[in-house]
Amino acid sequence: MRHVIALDVGGTGMKAALVGAGGALLHRARRATGRERGPDAAVESILAFAADLRAHGERHLGEPAAAAGVAVPGIVDADGGIAVYSANLDWRDVPLRDLLSRRLTGVPVALGHDVRTGGLAEGRIGAGKGADRFLFVPLGTGIAGAIGIGGRVEAGAHGFAGEIGHVVVRPGGSPCPCGQHGCLERYASAAAVSRAWAEASGDPEADAADCARAVASGDPNAVRVWQDAVDALADGLVTALTLLDPRTLIIGGGLAEAGETLFTPLRDAVRRRVTFQKLPSIVPAALGDTAGCLGAGLLAWDLLETTDRSEETA
Repeated sequence: MRHVIALDVGGTGMKAALVGAGGALLHRARRATGRERGPDAAVESILAFAADLRAHGERHLGEPAAAAGVAVPGIVDADGGIAVYSANLDWRDVPLRDLLSRRLTGVPVALGHDVRTGGLAEGRIGAGKGADRFLFVPLGTGIAGAIGIGGRVEAGAHGFAGEIGHVVVRPGGSPCPCGQHGCLERYASAAAVSRAWAEASGDPEADAADCARAVASGDPNAVRVWQDAVDALADGLVTALTLLDPRTLIIGGGLAEAGETLFTPLRDAVRRRVTFQKLPSIVPAALGDTAGCLGAGLLAWDLLETTDRSEETA
């Protein structure tokens, strides 16, 4: 049975699948990255995992994978060949696509930024299905974004498109590791809400989920912390709406798990800020932590279809 390898590489663990035509999940597996042994060990873990998945396909599906797609946590060059930078894996300029292709005996390999890859899945088969233009924004430890146009996700000229977390929403505000001050992710990420609520509550162990529960119970300090984050997020999102005019805005990540505790005030805050802009549908992500792996499978199938067409016209 024809299939592809899909790999979603995280800082400490990897999720993988063998994916058939139409997105059928034929096999799923997980493995540690081995990051604690260093960046080279993490690369070797990925290559070995991919080789094991190829062997599984040969044994159980009658043939090796025809292509592979990999989502990595960091910046990928616009050509999709090099993992330019990943703080989570201590990588710089890792030619992962070529390394994987060689390990997999020459099959084509697609490499993608983890958020853009997850956004591809959300836009094509998840919460944004049917939308010609969407913006996917996961609110996790940081904030990134995926710009979807016509079923594809825009990488930008240098692989940096969609970095909405580094839109400055509070000029002169908190310093950000990126070198700016007042970036969106310093105010509206799950990590930012956790920090603010730990300070406001006096509990150093408190996190964003605790804050959301306190908001739901009516705690005024929690409501203040939460609303500050929602206001910052709305400011950043309206900037994105002004530039991109998406039809659907998909919010994912840890903060989105708060449900309407987040979405009701966020929709109100965005609505209050728009003037000439068209208000998009603001919806929760649908695929959860499977988005990256599903998106990697889509990247692989897209690459395979392109390769097939090239061979037909050669």
